Amino acid sequence: MEIPVTDLPHRTLVLGGAASGKSAFAEALVTGSDRTRVYLATAQALDDEMQSKLARHRQRRGPGWRTIEAPLDLGPALATASEHQVVLLDCITLWLSNHLLADHDLDAAQADLLAALETCAAPVVMVSNEVGLSVVPDNALARRFREAQGRLNQRLAARADLVINVIAGLPQVLKGHLP
Repeated sequence: MEIPVTDLPHRTLVLGGAASGKSAFAEALVTGSDRTRVYLATAQALDDEMQSKLARHRQRRGPGWRTIEAPLDLGPALATASEHQVVLLDCITLWLSNHLLADHDLDAAQADLLAALETCAAPVVMVSNEVGLSVVPDNALARRFREAQGRLNQRLAARADLVINVIAGLPQVLKGHLP
């Protein structure tokens, strides 16, 4: 799938639940642009299941992408992106999980991310999970993650020009207009 795009907003946030189609939709937005594509990957292939998932994502994207793996430090990759490129940052949720599990200062990491996004010359399409629609988690770590993810999504949405929620593969524009 490709969505013809005359020009992307500077910051786009694509939200959705697990397996909602959010990554495929974000890829279609980026592919529809005439800019050079950069895939900023935050996932870590720590087990066979994740390795398979990452392979499926690479196959679905196809050729024509420059991939940068940055599970923790997104700043350098965002700083080097030019106005002739478009960055797909997939995904914010795994990035936050990586910091949480490494016991990093989440407020500092989020502040660094927001600053890097602010100064990035390229349009950035960010993918993130909406985690506030399910039951309250039964353990402290999961509750801490859910709260941190919810706050980060709110901060990203406030700064984004376009916010889209994808449910069952169907996009719902929450803020802005599809290009």
